[in-house]
Amino acid sequence: MSREFFIVNISSCHFERSAPDLASCPDESLPEFAFIGRSNVGKSSLLNLLAGKEGLARVSSTPGFTKLINIFTMNKCWRLVDLPGYGFAQIARKHKARFNEASADYLENRTNLCLVFALIDSGLTPQEIDLEFVEWLVRRSVPFVLVFTKTDKVPAATVQSNIAAFAERVSPWFEKLPAMFTCSAKIGQGRHELLAVIDEQLAAINAESSGPRAPAKSPSPQTRVLEKRKRRPDLNRPW
Repeated sequence: MSREFFIVNISSCHFERSAPDLASCPDESLPEFAFIGRSNVGKSSLLNLLAGKEGLARVSSTPGFTKLINIFTMNKCWRLVDLPGYGFAQIARKHKARFNEASADYLENRTNLCLVFALIDSGLTPQEIDLEFVEWLVRRSVPFVLVFTKTDKVPAATVQSNIAAFAERVSPWFEKLPAMFTCSAKIGQGRHELLAVIDEQLAAINAESSGPRAPAKSPSPQTRVLEKRKRRPDLNRPW
């Protein structure tokens, strides 16, 4: 198969800003793809791998290091969003997932959020905090895929066993399970596959906005998700 994904070769990466809350985020003129996971899941290393730029996201051994919503503009046409990890936030658990309130507000109300990459440590059996977060995403109709990280740390059989166990735990919440991917920032595994997911989403958005409109055609799943997520007045968007 000769097709190349245009997004894989990232030509530019610009740090947009660090936002303490949703109101401080940039305008909604570009599609956004957010990454979030339990503290110390390897999120920063993965983001650096995807961008092909060492030091894009700061790697720290301190759990919960990321406190702000960090936003990067990629190829001048989409944004990568680094959300604070969950598990160490000091907020009440009653009726809430245990993660940063700014992240919760962003995930629920950011109208140009296209997809969330929910990161899970592949070396661990299903953790209640991860299951709690996935259920939170499902209940709020936030579109997401699952990414199992650090596959280089444990035997392949362990990775597959943990993924299967996780899938079994969450399966009652879905008619069809979300897409699942594996990755290792250390050995570079999974980069192409994850960037291809972003490429596919952007291609669908571009097709919706620039292609001929057929009155009888049903809107794509991506369009339905974006329409459902609109809770604030529309802004002028190029997509």
